[in-house]
Amino acid sequence: MHAAVVGFGLGFLVALQVGPMTLFLMRSTLRAGWRSGLAVAAGIAVVDGLYAAAGAAGVTPLLGAPFLRVALGLLGALVLIVLGLRTLRDAFRVRLGGESDFEVASPGRTFLTALAGTASNPLTIASWAAIFAAANASGAVQRTGLAEVLLVGGVAVGSACWGTLLASAIALVRRRVGERALAAAELVAGLGLLGFGGALGYATVHDR
Repeated sequence: MHAAVVGFGLGFLVALQVGPMTLFLMRSTLRAGWRSGLAVAAGIAVVDGLYAAAGAAGVTPLLGAPFLRVALGLLGALVLIVLGLRTLRDAFRVRLGGESDFEVASPGRTFLTALAGTASNPLTIASWAAIFAAANASGAVQRTGLAEVLLVGGVAVGSACWGTLLASAIALVRRRVGERALAAAELVAGLGLLGFGGALGYATVHDR
């Protein structure tokens, strides 16, 4: 099978998993619109592509070294908890014309937040380590320079494609969402982000 097709499928399917960044993408699109959602999707895709490249190069296990895993785990937990608290705060103060600086942040700032949240999650590293170990063992992709470049590129494109589809779907219904519905969505997203952050922090400390 062509490496680019395999990579696209891997990137798309991994992105389908509902995780903290999925909640952040949905929340960002509802709050700030399609461009904000695309910024989150781009941040996720960049990190997926970088970790896929690390996996293809065989260095992913190094990223999972105990000391680095703990540092990334705690950082990731902190990022998710902060995002969750901000989202909950906004859920209780939704009103027209009352947006905070965070709510109207530029797509560039949202992109950087998505980068930090995705890159600092050890589960992202572990997922790509397992995927590439399986791909190498099965011989699904030939170990050539061009094939690996196409595979990594396909991963990034597949991840970005799903993020774009999700952001676009949410943007279509955004105008129909009232203030109460928006507050409810942000409450759910905030609690979800806090839950993911707490679980990640607990797992990081407990498994040291």
